[in-house]
Amino acid sequence: MIRNIVVVGGGTAGWMTATYLKRTFGDRLDITLVESARVGTVGVGEATFSTIRHFFAHLGLQERDWMPHCAASYKSAIRYADWRKPGTHFYHPFERLRSVDDFSLDEWWLRLDADVESFDTATMLIPTLCENNRSPRFMDGSLFASRLTHAVADIGEQRAQFPYAYHFDAGLLADFLRDYGTARGVRHILDDVVEVRQDERGWISAVTTREHGDIAGQLFVDCSGFRGMLVNQVLNEPFLSYEDVLPNNRAVALRVPVDVEEQDLAPYTTATAVDAGWIWTIPLYGRIGTGYVYSDEFCDPEEAERTLRAFAAPDQPELEANHIRMRVGRNRNSWVKNCVAVGLSSGFVEPLESTGIFFIQQAVEQLVRHFPDDRWDPGLAKAFNARMAEVLDGVKEFLVLHYRCAARDDTPYWKAAKSRPLPDGMAERIEAWRTLMPEDTSIYQPFHGFEGYNWKIMLIGLGAQPPAARPALAGLDPAPARAELAHVRAEAARLVDELPSAHEYLRNLHS
Repeated sequence: MIRNIVVVGGGTAGWMTATYLKRTFGDRLDITLVESARVGTVGVGEATFSTIRHFFAHLGLQERDWMPHCAASYKSAIRYADWRKPGTHFYHPFERLRSVDDFSLDEWWLRLDADVESFDTATMLIPTLCENNRSPRFMDGSLFASRLTHAVADIGEQRAQFPYAYHFDAGLLADFLRDYGTARGVRHILDDVVEVRQDERGWISAVTTREHGDIAGQLFVDCSGFRGMLVNQVLNEPFLSYEDVLPNNRAVALRVPVDVEEQDLAPYTTATAVDAGWIWTIPLYGRIGTGYVYSDEFCDPEEAERTLRAFAAPDQPELEANHIRMRVGRNRNSWVKNCVAVGLSSGFVEPLESTGIFFIQQAVEQLVRHFPDDRWDPGLAKAFNARMAEVLDGVKEFLVLHYRCAARDDTPYWKAAKSRPLPDGMAERIEAWRTLMPEDTSIYQPFHGFEGYNWKIMLIGLGAQPPAARPALAGLDPAPARAELAHVRAEAARLVDELPSAHEYLRNLHS
């Protein structure tokens, strides 16, 4: 087995990689993480995918172990504001849709209530909980879904879905994982890499640091961010841009402090559409992480910063803005020779669906599944690269859907979003969805973290659902569907009364 691993770069990607590998393989691996004190990380307050709980569970961590150290809060959904038109919103929650007579409740909603009630609150529980800022857990720690007669998202069965994810301060999480990792034997070197040594095959043999000299390894993990220090700069792996189909390439971010005692903590991320992109709002425990993701074709950095400040912190001119140039796309291969890229050095799509940490987690899990021995079977790297390419390309297509199908078209940016090229095969899929809602069999097929119901929710929320329900529903008795829709409303109202607020629950957790 390969024993000597060198992780180049810290931050969330580096420390998630080092701790996951150490927890998995224990003393059978010698892991060294090298990071520079002079190179900052991009992390600006992170929102996550619900699968992140598997990472913490793998490390043996409960929420009380890590959340108070990371200003962490709950995320039950993404609230999309102004994507149809200014003044509108809808939720994309972590909740699968229920079925009646083998037809999903969204189909019945089209048949019965499409002109009467908002889709998200009519068919799911979590949007109503979000509207009322309710915690996904009762004060005794039990999950709200555990007290329902109809389990949300088949809670007892599924692995890939869960009713909430997290918000956290990425820098604080990296610090927490650093302490966790070094206490378990990860060697931490704080130094600058000044040279990368290669053998006669072109494989990396060592990184040379300014003060600690050569650090040799067998497998190198590139967590150097957008620079791609090893995989791109040294191994010259081509980067495949997504900018032909996705509009945004820049961001500006602010950290906005709030009084914990007065904070009305929303258990969701908000993505607010604005003139040349969208603004994220991530409510952490004690501050707000916010940023404007935009296209420099339609907005310059100065204008973007002014827009963000006016939106998020009009009375706090002293807050420092962090301008970020995003490299949107992926490497042709993320595993090249004896180097595996993880995080931003591997690939990135804009943070619209909170997939940055998800990509890190996927890469580390796939690295474990395809971990090499000293034969370096090329089939392992080939399979790893295929999985990562599929995940990134699938998320790319899901994000393209957001821009292509958003009803908003009131600025040059939003008009242009409708005319960009589509990924191969997507035009045919969108055309089919004009008649039939997406299903698991009619979306991008390889695993990418999103299921048919996710695509449905976005299409309906953005204003692109079919104009009528399936004809078959006209021949079925609608009474059971009406009863289920009424049951959703009743369960949501009961939970609003019984659950604590997100702030109340988290104040107890953080105390």
